[in-house]
Amino acid sequence: MFAEKVVVTQPTERIEKDYEIYLFDLDGTIYLGEELLPGARELLDSLRRLGKKRIFLSNNPTKNPQMYLEKLQRLGIECDLQEIVNTVVSTVGWLTANRPGKKVFPIADKPLVDALSDAGIEVTDVPEEIDIVIASYDHGFDYKKLQVAFDALWRVGKAELITTNPDKYCPFPGGRGEPDAAGVVAAIEATTGVKCSANMGKPDQVMIDVALNRVGSEFESAIMVGDRLSTDIKMAAVAGIDSALVLTGDSQLRDLDAADSESQPTYVLESIESLIPGGN
Repeated sequence: MFAEKVVVTQPTERIEKDYEIYLFDLDGTIYLGEELLPGARELLDSLRRLGKKRIFLSNNPTKNPQMYLEKLQRLGIECDLQEIVNTVVSTVGWLTANRPGKKVFPIADKPLVDALSDAGIEVTDVPEEIDIVIASYDHGFDYKKLQVAFDALWRVGKAELITTNPDKYCPFPGGRGEPDAAGVVAAIEATTGVKCSANMGKPDQVMIDVALNRVGSEFESAIMVGDRLSTDIKMAAVAGIDSALVLTGDSQLRDLDAADSESQPTYVLESIESLIPGGN
């Protein structure tokens, strides 16, 4: 499978196909920590100048889009709030479109809770009233919250369990990390026997649907760019769009042989700069 991929090894090389919309992962693709990765500014400035549509994606529900906007601007990237879609945005969008009028119990940090309220989605911790339990990356997760979820899902038995993102941990610089939403989901599934029915983040298609609906673009005109085979690239395959794996973050060339067919990229890039449209 690896031999069939287009491998671009030099920043001066360009991919031949032109796209109208570029979907970008952030950490490991556009920046690493507090530093832009080589070629990122040049690519993003070029796409903006050419009128291409850009959407920045993140599985992290502990930040709201404004926080990402401020970071990108701090790093010197011109962008708009509408160009940012994270799991706060995709969760609210999915609930509004697919579960209108339902009452939710979010096990989540403040940005998601605030976004739900701002969207007019009713939040409750009364098990008999809960229609949907949202398991998320929550720094305040405790036994009390687990009990509410347990009562809603097991004792009352009418609620649905969904998650913002399937990540087991959130990586930090220096080889550190924190338990992520998958740990909360696992605790709830193990105690209630109820399985999570929907995921709002990568690699599931919900996030990419929300992103493309926001800009009104067709799938055929989009490319997903990221550093993780298991999330970024797999989501592109599930959605049926092209993808580019950049070797500046998590996944490396050696990982391609072990990856399943749904985690194989269209392109493998040493530098994100290779996506700059030819001659620009």
